Amino acid sequence: MLIRKLETDRAQDVRCWVEFPLQLYRDCPQWVPPLMGEARKVLDRRTHPFYQHSTADFFVVESGGGVLGRIAVMDNRSYNTYRAAKTAFFGFFEAVKDPDVARELLAAACEWARGRGLATLVGPRGLIGTDGGGVLVEGFEHRPALGIPYNFAYYDAFLETTGLEKDIDHLSGYLPISHQVPERINVIAEKVKARRGLWVMTFASKAEMRQWVPRVAKVHAQAFAETHTFYPPSEAEMAVIAGTLIDIADPHLIKLLMKGEDVVGFIFAYHDISAALQKAGGRLWPFGWYTLLQERKRTKWVNINGVGLLPAYQGLGGNALLYAELEKSVRAFDFEHIEVVQVNEKNLASRADMEALGVQWYKRHRSYKRAL
Repeated sequence: MLIRKLETDRAQDVRCWVEFPLQLYRDCPQWVPPLMGEARKVLDRRTHPFYQHSTADFFVVESGGGVLGRIAVMDNRSYNTYRAAKTAFFGFFEAVKDPDVARELLAAACEWARGRGLATLVGPRGLIGTDGGGVLVEGFEHRPALGIPYNFAYYDAFLETTGLEKDIDHLSGYLPISHQVPERINVIAEKVKARRGLWVMTFASKAEMRQWVPRVAKVHAQAFAETHTFYPPSEAEMAVIAGTLIDIADPHLIKLLMKGEDVVGFIFAYHDISAALQKAGGRLWPFGWYTLLQERKRTKWVNINGVGLLPAYQGLGGNALLYAELEKSVRAFDFEHIEVVQVNEKNLASRADMEALGVQWYKRHRSYKRAL
């Protein structure tokens, strides 16, 4: 068993990185493959915006010519500068059921980080801060929401054997569309509109959404500034984040909370097309595009992933107004299931909001840390 750093400009190395999860999960009915093109972009130092400010390397463990595991380790200089930190992030961790593979991968990540003068290892996470992250530790019987990781149950124990300990959990919850939102939410929403002059903006087209990206980005940065893994994304990273959302979202499911002409909050929802990614094997060609478009019409699932308010407007009822308006839009579609995606366990206000709406937590993703 040998560990090797990949050469990211070598086609064979890129291929082994991208294809290993396909082999690992080939008999797992819950796992959802990423889009293969997006998986390759992670290693593309010429075009991915992360590499404009930071660096990363990619490692695989091999035996007998086959891959047994993989890991990426990152020095996110934007994050470390913003937080005055010395943190390395790891991500894209995958391994066969052998704890020695996990130990080899994490040892390589720790050595890489120490060699750059970094003091803490945190992860798993993606290259961009808004990428879905963590290791699934509860809810293995369920298919993941769009863009959220899925993994085998042994990952948690394997990572703990390497010296990692829990950093923080993110919870995902379920709500059937048949559930009635408590009437008091609607009452609060009407009072907020009357007393505070707040209103909700909706969109008619993707082109209209694009025009609002810079303003929403500023609100997003302020709303999540206190989250300990947050850093302000660059313009290029924000373009990727916004482009991904706009590509998958129906404009009617994106809501902005307004005070006069100012954006003070937002809530994002979108069709879950994970089943189509499974059918297409993560490949858009030759028929993947058609499969994704058809699934968007058929899916009974909607994901809610992204609720934010400016600090000055938190606790004033604006969240109730967003929930009430989103409920009207969601019911206009043929959905049957709602998944609320990855709420920080320490965000007690958001958790309380979701529980008041009737959300039942049924998945848990864990991030880890280790002093170096």
